[in-house]
Amino acid sequence: MNKAQMSYFEKEDILHLVISDEPEAGSIEVSPNITAELNAEGVLIGIEILRASTFIRDSILETVQGKLVESSHLKSA
Repeated sequence: MNKAQMSYFEKEDILHLVISDEPEAGSIEVSPNITAELNAEGVLIGIEILRASTFIRDSILETVQGKLVESSHLKSA
């Protein structure tokens, strides 16, 4: 697979990013609700995000708030 593929399962609110078609040999929970899927060599082949809509909303809000704070500091300097 040359391009990453993303699937969203609305009913379960799961976002799944596939980086490689290789079979999954293991996984690691990198943070609550986020799992890294690994191949037999331990290389990342996919990411699964549970409660994806909340995760994306919070990530976007955090990024925007950070940019607003940064912008206000630059204007006041």
